[in-house]
Amino acid sequence: MPNGRLWSRCCSFPDGLGRPPADTRAVLNGVLWILRTGAQWRELLGKYPPYQTVHVRFQQWVSNGCAAVSWRRRCGCWPRSCTRKASWTWTKISSTAASRLRKRGPRGGKNQTGKGTKIMAIAAGNSVPLAVAIDSASPHESQLVDETLAGSFLGELAARLIGDKAYDSDPLDRHLDEEYGMEMIAPNWQNRSQTQDGRTLRRYKRRWVVERFFAWLQWFRRLITRYEFHADNFLGMVRLGCMKIMLRFV
Repeated sequence: MPNGRLWSRCCSFPDGLGRPPADTRAVLNGVLWILRTGAQWRELLGKYPPYQTVHVRFQQWVSNGCAAVSWRRRCGCWPRSCTRKASWTWTKISSTAASRLRKRGPRGGKNQTGKGTKIMAIAAGNSVPLAVAIDSASPHESQLVDETLAGSFLGELAARLIGDKAYDSDPLDRHLDEEYGMEMIAPNWQNRSQTQDGRTLRRYKRRWVVERFFAWLQWFRRLITRYEFHADNFLGMVRLGCMKIMLRFV
């Protein structure tokens, strides 16, 4: 899991006064229990520190950037150690939505099934996440590609990005080619002329790898329904789930 010393420094007292903080590993275990079970904070088991301490510490990690730094450190060193297990040339993009938004908060919008938050992700050839981002469920997926690419931890982006028909857009193709030098591969709608090479579209058959990643992500019940009011807290939970998935391949 994330570097214990880094997470400890994020919650230490500079003047040495006050009550000694709870053990960082125990607090992190409490957060991971909430992530896996989806329970309320007040339902935290007695073997963990008090739920007020765990909740406040988690919010501190998110607000001071500790969660984001630990996410990038952990994920940034992953490709060097597991290069043989994934293909970085062909990456897949898709999205899923937290089925319900239990509380009013930023980045929550209406979709066909109600009000929720959309989770965007880019996955490698073995379903390992390479980038994640969240936004309201209202915008179209093709409008969130830039934000998702900005959340990538890799030094360079893949040459090709595979998506479903939602990403079939000439403006999006031109934008990715001009800004990132990236080719967007997506099947065309029936009312459009075929713009994709049939040989290239064969790679679309492996788009299921990103759907497998979302299936793994939904093992964490805290991510099925968004209970966090603040969007950054929900993104922190998503990143913790991604780190748990990536540790299986190390």
